[in-house]
Amino acid sequence: MNIFLDDDDIATLTGRKMKGGQIDALRKMGLPFFVNATGHPVVAKEAIHGRKEIPVVKSEWIPKALRSA
Repeated sequence: MNIFLDDDDIATLTGRKMKGGQIDALRKMGLPFFVNATGHPVVAKEAIHGRKEIPVVKSEWIPKALRSA
């Protein structure tokens, strides 16, 4: 199971076949991606489908003496 979109998926998503056009389209869409060593955009499937779980945010620890009652 691959966690990244394949080249055909990125071309379909952006409507562009050339890597430069794909990068421009992804930037305009505001989708997170990175560029690999060959200059092609790499998009995680999670960026398209969304996260399945909500991340737990830990609250900052406050000493008992400083907590308001």
